[in-house]
Formats: sequence, C-alpha cells, structure tokens
Amino acid sequence: MACQKQNDALTVVSLGGIHAKTQKETFYKPFMKQTQTSIVADSYNGGMAKIRSMIETQQIDWDVVQVETANLIRGCSEGLFEPLDTNLISNKNDFIKGNFSECGIGFFSWSIIFAYNKDKLPREPKTWKDFWNIKDFPGNRGLQKIPMIALEAALLADDVKPEDVYTLLKTPEGVDRAFKKLDEIKPYIRWWEKGSQPLPMLLTGDVVMTTTFNGRGVIAQQEGKPVGLVWNDSFYDVDNFAIIKGSRHKKLAEDFIAFAVSSAPQKAFSEYSHYGFVNEQVIPLINPILLKELPNNPDVMRHAHKINANFWVEQGEPLERRFNIWASQ
Repeated sequence: MACQKQNDALTVVSLGGIHAKTQKETFYKPFMKQTQTSIVADSYNGGMAKIRSMIETQQIDWDVVQVETANLIRGCSEGLFEPLDTNLISNKNDFIKGNFSECGIGFFSWSIIFAYNKDKLPREPKTWKDFWNIKDFPGNRGLQKIPMIALEAALLADDVKPEDVYTLLKTPEGVDRAFKKLDEIKPYIRWWEKGSQPLPMLLTGDVVMTTTFNGRGVIAQQEGKPVGLVWNDSFYDVDNFAIIKGSRHKKLAEDFIAFAVSSAPQKAFSEYSHYGFVNEQVIPLINPILLKELPNNPDVMRHAHKINANFWVEQGEPLERRFNIWASQ
C-alpha cells in the first residue's frame, strides 16, 4: 500500500480481518488520494504488550492504532498513547455520546444485540426476559464467554432498571444477583469466543437465540437466513483510534484521524461494514433502509445502553476470575 519509503509513511494498525479490509477501502485509500501521502497497514490482536514494548525500547514502529475503549483507558493512564489535541475536531456536538477521550477518538460504533432463529421459535422474542425464558422459548442460548454483557443482561432480565445496572454491579449483592440469574440458564448456555461463531451456531440449530455483534446479524438477514434481531436494550460501544506515544508522524496521524471521522468516510465505512458511524452528520446522508440496520438508528439509540468501559477497567479482573470459575463448573 505504501508508495513512499516506509519511514515517511503513516503506519495504521487495525485488528485485522474485516477491520483491515474495511479501513483500507474507506479510510486509507481516500486519505492517501486526498493528501498524497502513504499509509502502511499493519494488524495486531488488540493486546497492549507490543505497544508497551515499543515504548520501553523506544522503537516506535506504529503511529495510529485501533483500540477498544477499556484498553484505551488503560493505555492512556500508562502513558502509551499521545494526548489528543482538544481542537482536533471542531464539531464535537455532532458525535455520539462518549466518543471522545483524553487519548482517543471513536471511529465506529458496534452493538451487542441478540439474534434468534425464526424457524425454531413459536413467536418473536423481544426482551432479555424472553432470552432467559426457557419455558416459552425452549432451546439453547449462545453467550460470549466473558462477563461483560452477560452480567448486564442478567440484571436487565431480572427487572433491574438500565440506569441502575452498573451501580448495582459495583456491590457484592448486585454481582451475586447477576450470577444467580445466570444460573437459571446455565444448563442451556453454549459459549462463543469469536465473533464469527454465534450465527453459525444459530443456523445449525445448536442454539435458538444468541448474543452477537450487530453487523454479522444484519449480513445474515441480507443473505436471506431465517434470523431475527432484537435491538431492544442493546449495548453499544466504539472502537477508537489512538496515536502511539512518540509517534514520528504525530501531525499526519492527527490529520488521518480527523479525516476518518469526517462525514464522507464515516458514511462509506457504515455502508461497507454495516457497523455504525460516530459522526451523526451522516444521518441525513445515508440510505434510510441501511440506517434502520445500524446502531445509530434513532429508534434503537433511545433504548440502547453505552457499555461502561470505566467500570470494566476498575472491576473487570475480579469479575473475570469469578466468571471463569463459574463458567467452568
């Protein structure tokens, strides 16, 4: 992809797979054309180890990196990322809630929803209470094998108000309540660990409902699969761009990030990937049919909940330990 010497190019690091392909087509190519600069694409597994090593050895090979919100918070506190210029984006009010932080900017949004097999259920489930209702909706359930979303959804299924979920999960009683609710469906849980797994599990009949990332569910519907999607009380977050501390191309990196979150690349990203934009200037520009299938659909956002990444940074380790023990028993 580079047409200059690599030392003169901006290195942008994605999570690989569909992320790399989508960013190449909707961000890298148009940015290079507009600026007459070069981008070197790389990928990683999302962990912080390589970034820490770069900082410690002062061998900074990367410039811009895709990072999930919890790792962005951790990395910023550790000094792994450059603080971003607060004036980099002038129209902050046009972006979704929670899109800006000290060291990063969200560049696409995603939701965890649940999908169901239309051919396997007597009627359409509509809520997390239905997801937990084995009597009226018999069959196995697919869940990602991590505590995030599993615990939040369990409390919603147990009639906790959405605004109280994280407050309750900060207490031992709240955590016990969530695990007690998970116990109700534990015999029916089939775990998934990769985003590519839940839809095949659903379509083969291994499960009749499963949590999934929104983009994969929408694509399955477009392919004519018997998949229904439940957006009510979905959970959303963003993936972010951050600049590695000590980047040799900080100004170019900032220009790239500002470009990526501008309206035209954002529109192209959502059209290509079926994941959400973060710049709401896209709403009047995008096909209304596609908008209905994105986390940014205003009807969806009214009943969606932002994942509290700060909570998971602070409380995640003990909850992960307890969850892993519980899941293995």
